[in-house]
Amino acid sequence: MNFGGCELDWTAGYVSEVEYTHGYYRELSPGFIDFALLLAGFAPPARAGMRYLELGYGQGLSANIHAAACPGEFWGADFNPTHASNAQSLAAASGALAHFSDDSFLDLLERNDLPDFDQVALHGVWSWLSDDNRAAIVEIIRRRLKVGGVCYISYNTLPGWAMAMPLRHLMTLHAETAGSEAQGVFARINASIAFGESLAETQARYFVDNPGAKGRLGDIANQNRNYLAHEYFNRDWKPMYFSEVHDFLAQAKLSFACPVSPIDQMDGFNLTPPQAEILRGLPFSTLRESVRDYMVNQQFRKDIYTRGARRLSGLEQVERMDAQRIALLVNADDIVLEIQTALGPMSLRRDVYETVLQALSATKGNVRTIGELGQDKAVAALPPGALIEVLAVLVGAGFAHPAQSEAEIAKALPRTDALNAHLIERSRISGNVTWLASPVTGGGVAVGQFEQMFLGARSRGAKTPADWASAVWNDLEKQNKAVVRNGLLLEGADANIKELTAQAKAFSDNRLPQLIRLGVAA
Repeated sequence: MNFGGCELDWTAGYVSEVEYTHGYYRELSPGFIDFALLLAGFAPPARAGMRYLELGYGQGLSANIHAAACPGEFWGADFNPTHASNAQSLAAASGALAHFSDDSFLDLLERNDLPDFDQVALHGVWSWLSDDNRAAIVEIIRRRLKVGGVCYISYNTLPGWAMAMPLRHLMTLHAETAGSEAQGVFARINASIAFGESLAETQARYFVDNPGAKGRLGDIANQNRNYLAHEYFNRDWKPMYFSEVHDFLAQAKLSFACPVSPIDQMDGFNLTPPQAEILRGLPFSTLRESVRDYMVNQQFRKDIYTRGARRLSGLEQVERMDAQRIALLVNADDIVLEIQTALGPMSLRRDVYETVLQALSATKGNVRTIGELGQDKAVAALPPGALIEVLAVLVGAGFAHPAQSEAEIAKALPRTDALNAHLIERSRISGNVTWLASPVTGGGVAVGQFEQMFLGARSRGAKTPADWASAVWNDLEKQNKAVVRNGLLLEGADANIKELTAQAKAFSDNRLPQLIRLGVAA
C-alpha cells in the first residue's frame, strides 16, 4: 500500500469552503448495528468497555449523540478543522468520553496513542476519497480493529450510479472550467445545474436515451447546496461495485456480514420470487451481493463487515433476541402500515402489525424485550417468525429502535440532558440541527427547530403552550424572523403568535409525551 503523496493543499481536493450539513445517521448507532448483527446471526462486540471510532464524522452530530447516549469511549477523525471545532464543542457540552481531531486519515496512521476499537464506522466517506486515503482507511482498520470487531461502511455503488455518472461529470466539468473561484461554490453549483437543464431541453441524446437523467437532475436542483457541494463537486468521487469494496476490506481481514438495514436483510421485501431463487443458488457472498445489486439497481450500500465475529447457534440467537429491548419511537396510532421497498410501496398486514404494536404500547415507556412481547397472548398466536419480522420492519422503517438497558439509560441521562440543553439553546438562533439525543435508544430523535424552542421555553419555566409560543416569538422577533406557513412568511405579531400557539398545542398533545418516554425531555 502506498501512503505517500503528501500535498500542499490540505483539502486533498475535498470541498472545504462550505460546511457539511448537520445530519444525523442512525446506522452509525452502536445499538442499531448490534441489532442488525443479531438479526443476521452474528455475535455483536461486547458493549462493556466499548471503544468506537468514526472516520470522517462531518459536523460530528451523530458521533456526539452516540458518545453522550451510549456507554463507551468514542474517537473520531475528520480533516476539516471547522468540523473538528464543532464536534469538540458538542463533546465539551455533554461531558462524554470523546476525542475528536482534525487528523487526515494519513495523519491518523502516524499516531501512536490510538487504542484498539470494537467498532469502526464511516458513513458517506469512502466514495469521495483518493486511492491513498482509501488505502489509509484499510490500514487503520487492519491495525486498530479488534478481533471480533465490527466495521460499518456506506458508499455509492454500481450499477445504480451508472446512468448518473455522466451527469455528475458534466456538472463538475462545467463548474471547474466555466466557473471561477470568485463566484463561490454555490454560484458554480447553480450555474452547472442550469447548464445541465439547458442541455436537457435541447434533447441531447444522453437525456433522450437515459430518460431518468432529467429527473435526477431535477432532484439535484432541489437539494441542499451544502450537501450538493460535498456530494457532487469534490475532485475525487468513485462509485464502486460491491466486489471492489469487498476486496479492499479483505486486506484488513474483514468479511461481509450483512446490510445494516433490517429490511434489506429480508429478500421478500426486496426481490421477486424468481430473483430470490437465483440468489439462493449462489454460495459465495461476493457474487451473491453483486448480483443482488443488479436486481435492485443499487445506488448506495450500507453494510456491516466483521473481523472474525462469531456466528451464533440457533438457540443463542433466539435467547439473545429475546433479551433485546425495543422502544417505540412514535405513537402506534400514527403509523401508516405501508413502507417503501426495492419492489415499490408495500402494504403491511394490519392484523399482524397492530397486534405487535398494541403489545409494544402496553407498558410505560413503550419499551419491552422481545421475549416479553412473545409472551403476550395475542402475539404468541401469530405465525412462527412473525414477531421478529414485524420488529425488523418497524426498526428498519424508523418506527421503533433497539433500546438500552435501564442501567445504561441511567448512566447516559446526565450526558444527554447536557447535550440536549446545549442544542436546544442553539435552536434559538439556528435551525441547522434537528436532532436530540435519547438515552433510551442510545441514538438520535428528530426534533424540529420550533419543537426545540418550545422545549427551551418550557425548561425556563413557561407553563402553557401559549407561553411557549410567546417565548419563541420573542426570540424570532428580536432576529427579524417570522414563521413560514404554506410557503408564505406570516406578517405581524398576532398572525405569528397564533400559528406558533397552534404548533405548540399540537406539540404538547402529541410529540412531547413521546420525547418524555424517550428521555429527551423531562
